[in-house]
Amino acid sequence: NALGLPQKLTEMGWVYLNLYNNKTLIFSFSRQNVLLFPAGDCWLLAAIACLTLNDKLLYRVIPSDQSFTENYAGIFHFQFWRYGEWVDVVVDDRIPTSNNQLVFTKSFRKNEFWSALLEKAYAKLHGSYEALKGGNTLEAMEDFTGGVTEFFEMSEAPKELYKIMKKALERGSLMGCSIDALLPSHCETETANGLVRGHAYSITALEEVTKDTKIRLVQMRNPWGMVLWKGSKEWSTISSSDKARLKKKTVETSETWISFEDFKKNFTKLEICNLTPDTLLDDRSHSWTVAVNEGRWVRGSSAGGCRNFPDTFWTNPQYRMRLYEEDDDPDDPEHVACTVMVALMQKGRRKDRSKGAKLYTIGFSIYEMIGSQQHLQKDFFLYNASKAKCKSYINLREVSERFCLPPGEYVIIPSTFDPHEEGEFILRVFSEKNSTSEETENTIRSDHIEPKPQQPDEESGEHKMFRAIYQQIAGEDMQICANELKVVMKRVLEKRECCHDPSFLMPEPSSSLYALVFQMIFFSTDNDMKTDGFSLESCRSMIALMDTDGTGKLNLQEFKHLWSKIKAWQLIFKKYDKDKSSTISSFEMRNAVNDAGFRLNNQLYDIITMRYADEHLNIDFDSFICCFVRLEGMFRTFHAFDKNGDGTIKLNVLEVKRSRHVHTKRNSVH
Repeated sequence: NALGLPQKLTEMGWVYLNLYNNKTLIFSFSRQNVLLFPAGDCWLLAAIACLTLNDKLLYRVIPSDQSFTENYAGIFHFQFWRYGEWVDVVVDDRIPTSNNQLVFTKSFRKNEFWSALLEKAYAKLHGSYEALKGGNTLEAMEDFTGGVTEFFEMSEAPKELYKIMKKALERGSLMGCSIDALLPSHCETETANGLVRGHAYSITALEEVTKDTKIRLVQMRNPWGMVLWKGSKEWSTISSSDKARLKKKTVETSETWISFEDFKKNFTKLEICNLTPDTLLDDRSHSWTVAVNEGRWVRGSSAGGCRNFPDTFWTNPQYRMRLYEEDDDPDDPEHVACTVMVALMQKGRRKDRSKGAKLYTIGFSIYEMIGSQQHLQKDFFLYNASKAKCKSYINLREVSERFCLPPGEYVIIPSTFDPHEEGEFILRVFSEKNSTSEETENTIRSDHIEPKPQQPDEESGEHKMFRAIYQQIAGEDMQICANELKVVMKRVLEKRECCHDPSFLMPEPSSSLYALVFQMIFFSTDNDMKTDGFSLESCRSMIALMDTDGTGKLNLQEFKHLWSKIKAWQLIFKKYDKDKSSTISSFEMRNAVNDAGFRLNNQLYDIITMRYADEHLNIDFDSFICCFVRLEGMFRTFHAFDKNGDGTIKLNVLEVKRSRHVHTKRNSVH
């Protein structure tokens, strides 16, 4: 059961087409011959029916250079748009049958199988036939065209709906309309005007005729057969010449004309699939300008949830959108705005349905961006309202919305409704005129200021004690290795409870004295730091950072320098450890890193979370210090190679090997 057919089907099997049908098999397309078997999915059939209206789109999905006769090899290939690129899907000519009948889509003509093979390829794209159970026509239309979809409820349709439809047809967009069946028993029933509830009708043309008044007309097609529309009263007022002209445009018996007013009254939903410039592979003058961005929400780092969660909303990925020029609108010369469509699509959820994956509830907000080039911080969203946003967060594969915005710069925040929901997404921005969109990234740099070393005659009493203790710890070689550093840290924690005992200030025994000094330096006078100490890995990283002479150990000056750094980083840690749990939230790590003078991009913040946060998305003191030590080490290494100071380095093979060897050697010292 390689394609995951529904378990309820019995006596099911895979049958080669040449054994299933003894007639001459054909792979040609007949628009009126698509039929849905009762076990199939009507949302997919509706999209296939719309696809047959445009030959260029049809042959993009189903390449015409294949048949059951010439160079027949028992396989067929189809092309689908998949998250920003066209992919080729190959299937053999076996089809699923039950009781000697096709299980899903089939044609009226018994020897026509292109629709069944197309459905099989689409099921393979999503992992199984079962994955196609329940869907949205717009979703399939996007996969067939690479376009962006939008739908309008007729009860809430904008006043410029006819203009939107007209522009859509000029761009070659696919359009469909339907009448909602409020009850399951109403599905497939006719209205008083002869239309069928639950069916998807295609819109093929728009026309305007004038007699006494201007009459707007919509041409629609029923992919399942003849249209039974009983006619608009406006039809009788149209001149004979206009009627003859319109009838010439009606090339099939399944097409008819309906007035725009009757169209709005009788249908409940309009669906539009707007095409991108690469869909038709031509220089269509009315095509959209498209910018595509791929991103991801990472739990604990960049999956901040919607605006209802102000503490984490700002951590979501941010995309800067620039609208340069307003639309050309001959009907409204005073219209100064840029038409833009924003579409947010979550990736891979249907394919992973068998693993328990469900569609997230997603949406987006748009803010006006004034001057800032960096990732916007929490305060910005606390004091600034959104300029535009999607109507609602919804659990669809894609959420899209059309806006009219003044030329300028904006930032788009895509998010799931709840925080901590991890997944990948694609954000597309469509505009009528030139525009750009890109992820807002911080410039990666280090603003860390090295502490000024004290002069020997300014040595404090604490540092005098420090020197004496260091001599006791280091021994004759006056150097400390990673293991010695780890032991000292462990003893500090063991002696914490004794730190407020006055007798502990006596110089004997020496182990108690150096424990006190470590307590003073690392934890000041606070006694509420709950930690198991530093791991050997952290101690090795500390030595690798501070070891300037390549011995794998720390001398006195290096040791003092390390201490000053950890004291400064500890103050940052305590600032964000508001609940005194000796941990900080992975979301707060962004601010902590920033306070330490490191400027990172979103990818690095995601990596830090995945590397250092625990299962509860908290970072303890050991992981916190280890992260900062490694960050400083990386910046220090980079600056050593950045001879020109231009933020770029070039390394030959020997330099790369030498750099890796140095870091490996330092981190392997025991």
